[in-house]
Order: sequence, then C-alpha cells, then structure tokens
Amino acid sequence: MTDRPTPAFGRLGLGTAPLGGLYDAVDDETAGAVVERAWELGIRYFDTAPYYGSGSAERRLGAVLRRLPREAFVVSTKVGRLLRPGESGWRGAPPLEAYFDFSYDATLRSLEESLERLGLDRVDVALVHDPDDHYDEAIAGAYPALARLRDEGVVSAIGVGMNQTNLLCRFALEKDPDCFLVAGRYTLLDRSADERLLSLCDERGIAVVAAGVFNSGVLAGGSTYDYESASPAVLERVDELQEICTRREVPLAAAALQFPVRHPAVASVLVGCRTPNEVEEDVRLFELDVTEELWSELA
Repeated sequence: MTDRPTPAFGRLGLGTAPLGGLYDAVDDETAGAVVERAWELGIRYFDTAPYYGSGSAERRLGAVLRRLPREAFVVSTKVGRLLRPGESGWRGAPPLEAYFDFSYDATLRSLEESLERLGLDRVDVALVHDPDDHYDEAIAGAYPALARLRDEGVVSAIGVGMNQTNLLCRFALEKDPDCFLVAGRYTLLDRSADERLLSLCDERGIAVVAAGVFNSGVLAGGSTYDYESASPAVLERVDELQEICTRREVPLAAAALQFPVRHPAVASVLVGCRTPNEVEEDVRLFELDVTEELWSELA
C-alpha cells in the first residue's frame, strides 16, 4: 500500500491523443493553441504518450509546457512502446511505427526519448501503457525500471494506463503503484471499474485518472463506442440517459464528464480536445451545476 503523496492532478486534465492525429490530423499551430487555452482556463494536468501521433503529441505538448513555470503543472507520459521508421497509422504523423517493448532497458530508453521530445527535464508521472498481452514482461521489466526511477527521484509517481480492469487489479495487488489511468471503464455507460478496481484503489491509496469518459464519442453526440460503431443496445441506453438529462435540463456530456470524479478513488478526469473551442466547452460542462436528483436518476 502506497503512502506517497498523490500528484496534484487537478480535477480536470488534458489528454493529448487528439493532438497526435486521432481520427483527424491537427497542425502544430492548432495543437499549441489547445494546450495554451487549457492552461488559460486553469488546467494543470497534461497526459501524453510516445504512441500518440508517433511522438508528435509529446513534441507539441512540450513546445508549450517548456515556456511555463515547471512547478505549476503535472505531466504524465507512458512507456511500453518505442518508435522506429515505418507506417504510423496516425493522421498527419511522422513515418514512425510504434512497437511494443516492455523490457527494463527499453523502458529507460523510452522515457529518455520522451523527455527529448517534450523538451523537459522530467515528467511527474510515468505509466506502463497497455500491457494487455505483455503482463509478465511488464512486471519483470517495465515496472521495476519505473520503480527504480521513482526511488531515485527521477519521477514522482508511477502506475499503469489501460482500458481494462482485470490486469489493473493484479498490478494493485502485486505491486505498489501510485496511480492508474483507466480509459472507458468508469463512465455513465460502462461502470465495470466500480465492480472491484475502484474500491481496491481506494483501500490502497492508488489515485485513479478516468479517461475516455465519453466512450470515444457516443456520450458527447457521436456514434462511436470504444472506437467502433455503437451497437443498437448502446444507442438505446444513451437515449435513456439523454432523456433523463433533458428532463433535468443538463447536457448529457456534462453528466458524463462529472460522473467519474464523484467516486472517492478518482482524482481526475481527462478530456481529449482538438480545438481551443472544445477545451472551452469541456471546461464549461465540467463546471455546470448538476443536482443530486439527477445523479440519483442516473444511478
């Protein structure tokens, strides 16, 4: 069980996958404007990864952050994927392929390369990224490497970022992480993280960052659920949630954004934005008053 202080994530953070070209390309100027607007509106936690845009998200985020007071923000990045020449798969990204490597040496190299792209002397949080099919390697290699960096004070906190809960529970029980990033598993539509993971994190003092709170778009007016076309059953459930919110005169997206932080284990919600206007809208929705009556109905 960890007794280290939780990083000062802030209740709302900015995720940078869209700045790497998730779904559509984003240019450098727009990406910089997104980060700047988030800063102006009080966001102080920024999450990124080498995988996002084959390094371009880290580079674009760092171009803004390195002009700001270093003690005033928290930044997390991830390990488990290295970059080599090849096809990216991200819109507008450089011709670099991300490949899995959860070994000890690759983890140290990954973080060093992330710092070079960010242009920062350190990151606050380092996360093992999506070790779904590589748990044994991550436990034997990546995690001990991050634990050493934490012990040496190179990073303040370490953890794991995934879009499933079973392996996160194993990490919680078998290791001593400070935080988890849980994508899409604690939302108005999918509350599976509440079946075991969140109570385990609460008991062990592991801070949870909730990402993917719109389930890749369906809770914010889109038609995709977990990056695929939403099924009729999902769309029917969204319509039910929308009807409840409409009766209470609250946008469904506002409820989706605010829902995760009602749990005591959840320290922060991450939102991914591709324009400054999206940042402004998400901040507005996150700050809207939502009555207990609505939460009771949504429960």
